[in-house]
Amino acid sequence: MACTISVIYLISTTLVLCVSANYNNINQPSAYEALEEYKFPAGLLPRGATGYSLNRETGEFSAYLNGSCSFTLENSYELRYKPVIKGVISEGRLQKLSGVSVKVVVLWLNIVEVKRENENLEFSVGFTSANFPVRNFKDCPQCGCGLDCDRLHKSWSSS
Repeated sequence: MACTISVIYLISTTLVLCVSANYNNINQPSAYEALEEYKFPAGLLPRGATGYSLNRETGEFSAYLNGSCSFTLENSYELRYKPVIKGVISEGRLQKLSGVSVKVVVLWLNIVEVKRENENLEFSVGFTSANFPVRNFKDCPQCGCGLDCDRLHKSWSSS
């Protein structure tokens, strides 16, 4: 009898934990929504982020993509994302970034910090930085074609 009660208790505890874990995952905001909670546009991440982890006390985060990702923006900036992007986030500031790089002329440089200053984002590679309007990042780029996917698909289909 005691053994049966123990088994029932173990099963019910396991079910409660599983349901609770699933409930928390369902209610967890997406990686894009989490960025927006910290005053960043969703378009800082490419489409298809599979998840993220965030320690709200320390700001340490990791965002997960389904593999590596690269694309060109505005015919001049080549960006490359690793499958895991890490850093520390606070309102209006991403620092200690790893996993995102930009091609400048012939060199690939790691983007190490992003700051929001009103309606501009400042991207730093350590020794220099560049500013862009926040509105440029309202849409999420897609791996392979960036923000020009429709135009590229139309040119492929008309060939």
